[in-house]
Amino acid sequence: MKLTLNIKLITKIYGFIGLLIGVAMLPPAVTAFLYHETHIGKTFICTAAAVAFVSLVCILGVKPKKHHLKTRDGFFIVGVGWIIVILIGCIPYLASGYTHSFCSAFFESTAGFTTTGATVLFADDTPKAFLMWKAISHWLGGMGILVFTVSLLPALGAGGHKIFRAEVPALSMDKIVSKISDSAKILYLMYIGFTVLEFILLALSGMDVFDNIICTLGCVSTAGLVSHSIGLSYFNNLYVEIIVLLFTVFASINFSLYTLAAKGNFKEIRRDTELRTFLSLLIISSLMISACLYFTGTYSTIGDSIRYGFFQAASFSSTTGYALTDYSMWPPFCIAILFMLMLVGGCAASTCGSVKVIRVIVAFKLVVRSIYRRIHPRAIVSVKVGGKTVSAEVAAQITSFLLTFFVILLIGTLILSLQGFDFLTNISAAASVMSNTGIFFGDAGASGNFSIFLPPLQLVLALLMVIGRLEIFTLLVLLSPSFWHPDRAID
Repeated sequence: MKLTLNIKLITKIYGFIGLLIGVAMLPPAVTAFLYHETHIGKTFICTAAAVAFVSLVCILGVKPKKHHLKTRDGFFIVGVGWIIVILIGCIPYLASGYTHSFCSAFFESTAGFTTTGATVLFADDTPKAFLMWKAISHWLGGMGILVFTVSLLPALGAGGHKIFRAEVPALSMDKIVSKISDSAKILYLMYIGFTVLEFILLALSGMDVFDNIICTLGCVSTAGLVSHSIGLSYFNNLYVEIIVLLFTVFASINFSLYTLAAKGNFKEIRRDTELRTFLSLLIISSLMISACLYFTGTYSTIGDSIRYGFFQAASFSSTTGYALTDYSMWPPFCIAILFMLMLVGGCAASTCGSVKVIRVIVAFKLVVRSIYRRIHPRAIVSVKVGGKTVSAEVAAQITSFLLTFFVILLIGTLILSLQGFDFLTNISAAASVMSNTGIFFGDAGASGNFSIFLPPLQLVLALLMVIGRLEIFTLLVLLSPSFWHPDRAID
């Protein structure tokens, strides 16, 4: 018995993905020519042409006999597809000669598509074309490259729910629509709407068009990209900071709630436990940080304390990774809160990373139930979220996710410690990339620059980014021997 994968249909799907990436390289090429970066522009054109040619061969030359995808196919498409996309994203960095290090190119490409606001380069020294490329890769990775592909699958006669579940493993996607391809289209329409709206609002500040595009694409994807090494502080504009803060929060909310808002169903939105917990956690944390900053004399005025406290809390909670100031010099109490916000992250089915609020809620309720049953061992107590009972299967999945997340985090920290940095630098760097935040604490943390790590460790950090972006199990499934065992059926 041989391994059953629908190779022809998978190849055709990869063709669509490759074609999308090839087309996405055209704006960086145009940017290169506009800013007289001719050599880089030619590199992007040649790369886009080569990728598009191979992709069209896959699309037009392969004729699948079966148009049905199994769970095994879905995991394979997502896991291997992300690696393929990242490798394609490396080509312009290497082919242009901008970097001769594969590790650095792989890190940059991974950080781009996983929406991790991390880099081993310096924005002020980076060509405009590469800033545009990274911004576009952020934007594509924010909602999910394969979620976009799902909307194309009906044209192939294939269902996309296997891919959709592996790409966006959210706990409340049932709030959108039952048809997965329609869900993908709705998600991207909302995503595009947020992008256009933020661009218009930032344009009112008088921001340069290029800076606006980079900031907008980096914000709605919760990647935190800015075209200047000193971040948003370069603009020193309170209006810009407020707009960015609002859209990082908007992007951290479950996108399915926006469809409810469009239908006027505000009652269900108000009852959403995850949303209320997320906003409460963000506001309380922001107030605590602001109070600490003021009373410790870190900032002399209440206004500055609130300004920086709220912004950095939103940046870490949304895993956007903007650094408005050097927060690494803040009191330990503030740093501890920011670290916890980074680990919790935002809501499920949003563009942010990390553990997600809904999992923390369920985990907390499981702990409370365990305490109650210690006192009343015969009691039958169910875990409920938003009035709905959480099944034993979902509770087990959340528990295993949290356990695996922190085990991988500790392993990553251990590997990074081989270079000799202090514990805070190592654990916050590992947590930063696993949560797809991109800024950390310790050495060079606020700059979000990971060039302090040796090239082999940059590959480790890139792997942690992918694991975090795919919410751990999608990638771990591919590493499981049973996945490749032909006798183990996966429907």
